[in-house]
Amino acid sequence: MTIDYEAEYNNRARVPDHPEIFARWERDAGAYRAEAQEAGRAELGLAYGPTPRQTIDLFCPADGAAAPLALFIHGGYWRSLAPALFSHVARGLNERGMTVAVVGYDLCPQVTIETIIGQMRQACLYLWRRFGRRIFVYGHSAGGHLAACLVATDWRAGGAEAPVDLVPAACAISGLFDLSPLAGVSMNQDLRLTLEQARESSPLFWPAPAGRSLDAWCGALESSEFRRQNRIIVEAWGKAGVHTAGLEIPDANHFTVLDPLSDPASELNDRLAALAARG
Repeated sequence: MTIDYEAEYNNRARVPDHPEIFARWERDAGAYRAEAQEAGRAELGLAYGPTPRQTIDLFCPADGAAAPLALFIHGGYWRSLAPALFSHVARGLNERGMTVAVVGYDLCPQVTIETIIGQMRQACLYLWRRFGRRIFVYGHSAGGHLAACLVATDWRAGGAEAPVDLVPAACAISGLFDLSPLAGVSMNQDLRLTLEQARESSPLFWPAPAGRSLDAWCGALESSEFRRQNRIIVEAWGKAGVHTAGLEIPDANHFTVLDPLSDPASELNDRLAALAARG
């Protein structure tokens, strides 16, 4: 059977009401930023690199002096969206006593996916230099891909003054781990991936980070390809010694899968907090 990768990976076409979802995110994110700023719990636009998009918005819990640290990476197929659309995602882990850094990055086609992976490593090292703490990373869609890349990074390889397990645990939500199918779809005019580059940027084919932890979640209403991507990383890395768990969230599509993260009472935030603590 021939797979229509164009349809399988076109999430906006699969969810016709995505403009309303994005508008709701924008309202909720703005409200949470204002709330956190008024309470003195937010630092916005911290520069971790030289370009305007290399910034971190930091959201601290009420008693944030020695809080554990999490990093959230947004999606948009490495070519759209911005961290300000996702400030509200920090609410769930803030309510559990964790500091959440919501990170931005340069976009394709101005840069490559390989460059974006490097920028996310720079962001982690910035946070290490500031806080001296290991980092739990979670991300959505392209951000899920980047979260898996960070947990699989050898932090000593580049001579960084950080622990080898700087990112001991991660959660990839609706992530992509084998980028090969994207080399043949229309969005590749921005991604500019050859098959070789797609494979090199696919954490599925990297040495598995044995002893570390990765949860992979997706919505039960997502395309068969996204659900397959979710399964293959759990199976492959699990066999290689990574502590993996997979989850399909009932009645959730590629965008509504994020909704429970802004609900402090959600079971998914319970899972995130437990995963962060395990790391």
